[in-house]
Parts: sequence; C-alpha cells; structure tokens
Amino acid sequence: MAADIYIVSGFLGAGKTTLIQKLLKEAFNKDRVVLIENDFGEVSVDAALLKSGGTTVKEINSGCICCSLQGDFVESIIEIEACFKPDKIIIEPSGIAKLSDIIKACTHSRISADIEVKEKITVVDTEYLKIFLEDFGEFYEDQIKNADVILLSHTEDFQDKITEACELIRHINPQAFVFSKSWEKIGVENLLSVANYHKSHEIGVDQHDCSGSEDNEQPHSGHHHHHDAKDIFDTVTLFTEKIFTDKDLRAGLMEIRQIYQDTVLRVKGIVSAQNGYLNLQYTPGDLQITKTSAEGNFICIIGKRLNKQELVRIFNKTNQ
Repeated sequence: MAADIYIVSGFLGAGKTTLIQKLLKEAFNKDRVVLIENDFGEVSVDAALLKSGGTTVKEINSGCICCSLQGDFVESIIEIEACFKPDKIIIEPSGIAKLSDIIKACTHSRISADIEVKEKITVVDTEYLKIFLEDFGEFYEDQIKNADVILLSHTEDFQDKITEACELIRHINPQAFVFSKSWEKIGVENLLSVANYHKSHEIGVDQHDCSGSEDNEQPHSGHHHHHDAKDIFDTVTLFTEKIFTDKDLRAGLMEIRQIYQDTVLRVKGIVSAQNGYLNLQYTPGDLQITKTSAEGNFICIIGKRLNKQELVRIFNKTNQ
C-alpha cells in the first residue's frame, strides 16, 4: 500500500513547522508518520524541534531536493518505506525550494509506485506576500502556483492585508483553496479534505474562504529564469558552545538588522542557556526567543551577501 505524501511548502519563516505540529497533533496522531526535512543550511533547526516531540525525522541538508540532492531524496523514500512502513510522509522543503521540483522528485520511477502525493500545502505570510513576490518572484510564485491549498499566516495581526493577499494569490493560482482565518479557527480536517474535493462535493470547504472569487483569471507568467537557490541566497551556519541569554541574542539580532537591514531573511537556532536551551526564530519584523527541550549549539542565517566572519563576531562564538 502506497504511503500518503503531504508536502508543506512556504517561504522562509512563513510558519511551516507550526503547521506540521498542528497536523501531527490533530490529524495524524494515530498514524505512523515520518517527516522529511530538507533545509538549506548544514543542520536543520526545525528537525531538532520536531524530533524533541517524538517525531521520526529524516534530514536532507545543505541544499534543495530539486537540485543535486534529488538522489538523496529518492534513497530516503526507499529507506523510510523499508524501515518504517509509514502511513503518512510529510515533506517540509527548504523555504527557498521550488514546489514544482519537489513534486517532480516524488514522481521518480524508483518510488512512484510506493508513494502518492495527497496534498500540497503552501503557507504564505500575509504581511510579506507582496514584498516577497517582488523580490523573489521565481521561487515564491512557484510555491503558490503549484499548491492545492494556500494557508495564510499571521492574518490576525494583519487583517488589513488579507484582501490584497487573496487577490495576489488568485492571479497566480485561481484554483487553490485559500484559508485566511486564524489557524485556531481552521479545522485540520478541512485542510486535508481539499484533496478529495473533486471526487466528492459533499465536504464543507469553500474554495476561497477569504474572497469567494469565481473569476477566470490566468496566473501570470512570472520569471522564466531557472536559478539554483545557491545562486541567489547565502547560508551561514555557526556552531558555538557559548551560554547565551535572551539579551545576548536580541543584541546580536539588533546588530544584524543594522548592518544587513532587509537582506537577512531568516535566522534560527538552538543554543545553550543557563538552565537549558533557547530556540531562536527571526524573520524581518518578528523575533521570538523561547525555552525549548530540544538540544543544540547552532545558529543558521539565510540572506544575501552574508559575511561569515562578521556574523561570527556578532554572536561572539567559536566556529567549529
């Protein structure tokens, strides 16, 4: 019996890991589930967080499944099928991966009979949708254009941007189901029932809960360049044995913002603190530092024109 594949895509910091935790808790808690984490850095912070919750995680790091790691992805699927016989496989691609390439990897002749892509979900940050479309159209449009379901994040904080976000999404993918309510108000069963929509019209899901448009606009063509993520984005992974405080991390992020401004798109990490570990999550305009049961000693930075020596100095750590 083929394992069901759920792909949770989305740009950097959109909220993919939060959604996966919601799926694991509310929908797949009785299933055998394996998560494939594909991160752009040397280590995956998201994988460490999910492993700490007891999830079986297979990591594919240092690049995108769509590029040189496609062979690793195929081998991972074969290994997962042989070792775990999962009911469900969740794939969380790198935030700068193209969803179309992930879908293509899932159709590889060696694994196509063993898996079935049930649903492709893209998480879209309501606040930064327009900015990211302008700055990273090639990657960002692809994630929206190839999704079955688009889930807006941070809508409760940016309700004034929901209508514009829905209109932008409709231009790119008029067929997708778009959910714009606060995530607490969205039943996971609704998200997952979209895959069966065309088989049965008895489910209670509106195609556009944020707008209800039935227009026939075609998605615009976007960019036609075929770049590898490594041609556009830099990634720096810093390893440290330093004991951090909340204040240390905030000071480091403040200096990064002053030097790099909007060119640093994502900072995330797990570092040692006085009484345990801290989980660092940063996107432009949002910084969260929380205690975590996951263990780690690394910080990953993704952006443009990054200087590793400068970042090491900012966080005052010994790179190993």
